[in-house]
Amino acid sequence: MTVSVEVPDKLYRKAVEIANVRQVSVDEVFASAFAEQLSAWERLEQRAARGSREKFLAVMDKVPDVEPDDYDRL
Repeated sequence: MTVSVEVPDKLYRKAVEIANVRQVSVDEVFASAFAEQLSAWERLEQRAARGSREKFLAVMDKVPDVEPDDYDRL
């Protein structure tokens, strides 16, 4: 399958550098990066499916309701 995608020049130049160093095509660099990003999103969805609002609130209930120390303030 062929897909055309517009990318910023800076990103393309970086992909060319990586392709040259690794001696692969620029297409392979983008395909690999895209596959890795899809995998990361799938892992995030799996982790989110294991969580629950109830568990989150139970953990938050354990946090003391106190003002932060001076070194920990924004």
